[in-house]
Amino acid sequence: MKLKNKVALITGASRGIGLAIAKAFALEGANIALNYFGDKKEATDAQKEIKKLGVKCEIFYADVSNYENSKASVEAVIKSFGKVDVLVNNAGITKDKLVASMTELDFDLVVDTNLKGSFNMIKHLYSNYIKNRSGAIINIASVVGMMGSAGQANYSAAKAGVIGLTKTVARELGTRGVTCNAIAPGFIETAMTATLSDDVKQKYMNIIPLRRAGTADDVANVAVFLATNSYITGEVIKVDGGLYI
Repeated sequence: MKLKNKVALITGASRGIGLAIAKAFALEGANIALNYFGDKKEATDAQKEIKKLGVKCEIFYADVSNYENSKASVEAVIKSFGKVDVLVNNAGITKDKLVASMTELDFDLVVDTNLKGSFNMIKHLYSNYIKNRSGAIINIASVVGMMGSAGQANYSAAKAGVIGLTKTVARELGTRGVTCNAIAPGFIETAMTATLSDDVKQKYMNIIPLRRAGTADDVANVAVFLATNSYITGEVIKVDGGLYI
């Protein structure tokens, strides 16, 4: 077990990619601090699933876009687990519209959750990492943060920011033995993509070289790799079936 006795804090971990990462970490022996913002029952159900894997799992409510709220959540995690070895910034939302139709609120909500939320969690765990002089930070970015996407100016900008944040934190914490990397998923089968029309899904399949969508487990496997490798930092690993080559 590569993560035995390690503590992983994963945001947005009650479903989708976040839950897949939590399970993959638990299978490697990590104890899980599961952050959620929406449905508490969903989070509780996820907690039960993870506990069945033989590790400690506690749930923590937090709106990661809120500086003080995320700070209080991090403090609660540290109080319960004593430390955090791996942070996965996965929480994210979309408010897709063309720029002509996008409101200021649409833009701010997405940037605040997807980018500022990642900053908030890193900021509040910064002293934890400096004290431990080891650990990993994994930020979930997106290929659209590298290539852009019509109708996703807010999401693309936020994810591009996450990539810049990743590289900066990698430079800042590298001397403390802490790695910081990003995963950039492409078209992944989640509740978010399930709402797309069949026509839109087919258009993606036509331009993905592997001609299929990815799964949350595809992303989770890379997260385990990054959490257990101490000599890779500042990288962005695409999990996109070749969508952005």
